[in-house]
Amino acid sequence: MRGYKHLTFHDRLKIEKLKKQGVRQNRIAAAIHVSESTVSRELRRGVYTHLNSDYTTEQRYSPDIAQERYDINKTAKGSPLKIGKDHALAKHIERKIAGEKYSPGAVLAELAASDTPVFSVTLCRQTLYSYISAGVFLALTNKDLPFGGKRGRQTPRRVRPVRASKGESIEKRPEIIQSREEFGHWEMDTVVGGKRGGKGCLLVLTERATRREIAVKLPNHTAAATVRALDRLEYKYGELFPCVFKSITMDNGSEFADCEGMERSIYGGKRTKCYYCHPYSSFERGSNEKQNQMLRRHFPKGTDFDRVSEEEVSRVEDWLNNYPRKILGWASSEKLFSAAISSLASL
Repeated sequence: MRGYKHLTFHDRLKIEKLKKQGVRQNRIAAAIHVSESTVSRELRRGVYTHLNSDYTTEQRYSPDIAQERYDINKTAKGSPLKIGKDHALAKHIERKIAGEKYSPGAVLAELAASDTPVFSVTLCRQTLYSYISAGVFLALTNKDLPFGGKRGRQTPRRVRPVRASKGESIEKRPEIIQSREEFGHWEMDTVVGGKRGGKGCLLVLTERATRREIAVKLPNHTAAATVRALDRLEYKYGELFPCVFKSITMDNGSEFADCEGMERSIYGGKRTKCYYCHPYSSFERGSNEKQNQMLRRHFPKGTDFDRVSEEEVSRVEDWLNNYPRKILGWASSEKLFSAAISSLASL
């Protein structure tokens, strides 16, 4: 009978490799000289839900997560966990992440921004992630995190266009827009539902400097519906529209085919300037794509937008705009956007 031994990180890397190769547990156990039950416990310790690029999920083993849980459990021996001193904080974190779909960093930033401390214990971001990975919370696991604790990095690719853009190419876009130094430049896209659902979709616009999001429900995925939505936005903002929407960058989708209609004002003349990305270059609308990922926490792939109310779209839009953002120094988009609008109104 084999004696018990603690697994090393090298052992865990070997388990991951053999697991990916489809090797059975008893063979993995023999390869690292431990019992099969040890391997079974280890695979449970390091399991996480991996989000694929097509938004499907699968269970995988991570040596990093397993090592992190092992280290947490080892350091916890003989001394209580810090969060165990404040059960109200634990319940608050569970509610914000599992219920309101916040990230751990956003929860801690919101608590840190409070003028008066609400809880007796403070946690750092890494400690909170470690607690979640180690299974410390009763109603919170890695499955509740936006990306299951893991994200891959995609390599941008540039594809030669086969036809001209509907309007001005992004190559002609001024550098000041690229640098995000000036307020009033937007990225635009549509978020569609499932193939078997209705015709409805969302028109989403993201302001590049403040990351302010506008989500408008469209009855269908057409150029005419897009122009009508922009007409309603111009009516809402009135004389401020040309200052708030100086430019809009989008892809070459059929819903953005009417460049002239999007650029012309309902009062006559031009209201904005449109720029078109290169084919298969969603990274040229990086802020837009990030916001779409966050919207998908509430409207997952396959959502039938014909069944989604205007009130629900507005609620999710408010959630996103009041979400603490790391890239903004943990401020919210709504706060920065309101300040920018106030500056324009005072001119």
